[in-house]
Amino acid sequence: MEKLSDIALVTQVAAFGNQRAFDQLVRKYQSPVRRFLLNLTLGNEALSDDLAQDTFLKAYTHIGQFRALSSFQTWLFRIAYRVFYDYHRSVSHSPAAALLESSNNTDRLVMDQATCNESSCSSPQLRMDIHQALSLLKDDERTCITLQLIDGESIDHIAEITGIAPNTVKSHLKRGKEKLANFLRRNGYER
Repeated sequence: MEKLSDIALVTQVAAFGNQRAFDQLVRKYQSPVRRFLLNLTLGNEALSDDLAQDTFLKAYTHIGQFRALSSFQTWLFRIAYRVFYDYHRSVSHSPAAALLESSNNTDRLVMDQATCNESSCSSPQLRMDIHQALSLLKDDERTCITLQLIDGESIDHIAEITGIAPNTVKSHLKRGKEKLANFLRRNGYER
């Protein structure tokens, strides 16, 4: 039923330019998209807000390309994923990025304590440690971990969003979980 209501709203936007229908889609998916981007940006709220805005702008301008081969949420997350990586690629080619890459990850990252909700992260220190642990992961590992552990997505859904083969998603998840577990154990968290 949820998919039908999304398709009805998309149809209203694509066929009639109904901005109220698009506003409903934004309200429905704004928090999940922002949370996804917030974890990919390691808690950088301003950046994740900018990327979320770009995601919805691209979704609005390309809504006629949505074919309902997957859910609207999957299509939207795929756009968010591409927006993040486009941004990441553009920044990684700048001279300032080379300076950042040469410095220590823990020195250059500002950990935002507001990214975990109160039910999932019981202390500010745990929130900071989770973001620091996520910063140790490769981009694809962090994306897969974020989608599975934080957003609760299946391996097939992660593969659909990212365009990465399911077996490669499994590999990224395995390596990412091992790195997270090792980091958290080294910092005093028990299993």
